[in-house]
Amino acid sequence: MTLYQGIITFAVSWWLILFMVLPWGAKPPAEPVPGTVPSAPEKPRLLLKFAVTTVLAAVATFAVKLLVESDLVSLRPPAP
Repeated sequence: MTLYQGIITFAVSWWLILFMVLPWGAKPPAEPVPGTVPSAPEKPRLLLKFAVTTVLAAVATFAVKLLVESDLVSLRPPAP
């Protein structure tokens, strides 16, 4: 896997994992502040979610790299 392929794999997996991690622990407040959306989370903890996403995306990228380089998964067309 080239550097370019690794960066693209990391970016795609980062966004996919972010959308899976965003709902974790998101609870609306018991009494919403007037003027805010009632479903907005009380404590979104975005920095923690970004850190978790980055670690999981790095693990996913490494797993994809291992699969591609081990020839268990081939992304090349079969030889004629």
